[in-house]
Amino acid sequence: MKSCLSTDMAFLNNDCCGSICMLKSWWKILCVILLIYTFIAGFLLDVPRLPALSETIRNLYFHVPMWFSMMTVFTVSVVYAIMYLRSNNLIHDIYSRQFAAVGIFFGLLGYATGAVWMSYTWADPNNSSFQSFSAVAREPKLIGTAIALLIYFAYMVLRNSITDIDKRARISGVYNIFAYAMLFPMIWIIPRILPSLHPGGENGNPALDTKDIDNSMKIVFYPAAIGWILLGVWIASLKARLNVLKEKQLLT
Repeated sequence: MKSCLSTDMAFLNNDCCGSICMLKSWWKILCVILLIYTFIAGFLLDVPRLPALSETIRNLYFHVPMWFSMMTVFTVSVVYAIMYLRSNNLIHDIYSRQFAAVGIFFGLLGYATGAVWMSYTWADPNNSSFQSFSAVAREPKLIGTAIALLIYFAYMVLRNSITDIDKRARISGVYNIFAYAMLFPMIWIIPRILPSLHPGGENGNPALDTKDIDNSMKIVFYPAAIGWILLGVWIASLKARLNVLKEKQLLT
């Protein structure tokens, strides 16, 4: 990259460096293309209008891929946490923290889109809003997700409460592993073995079963999942690189 910034390089070399940068950014370009396609095709293409779901089924292109993105960045976060515990390299701790923060962000987005979807599909129009909310509030998926996100919120609070840099990184790394270990039972295991209004329940997850997704939706859902995952990684990478620059004096 230094050759890109050097004023002594020839025009041809700058072009070559620009081409290399473009090649390295192919996944970012792909992310933008896939998300643009998701929004256009997701709202314009026809969908199967199932009972109760009707047009709200389009939320599948946003709600579920956001969970995929959350799981991906949380996975990367715990990997960096383990890398720090093995190497004591503070850069790994910075990356672990930023990926966890973005994971919480996408978790909240997934929770919010699910809550909106829920209000149109789970609420009983024959009962009062209070009675419908009372029934939905006991939903294992919502409770498990809330607990998992609160555990990661506690991770952020823990980090901010420790002033010693090395101690903070070590404790946070261990806690990150614990939080990730709790993520799977809270979101993916317990809600499936308990009676649940959420699709899947004791019968698996329809979003992962190719037999349960109409072919007209697959051509949007899978690109959407890839696009949202790439967006999560992109945001987390930018935040991590920015924080590495801010902590440059500390790291050196």
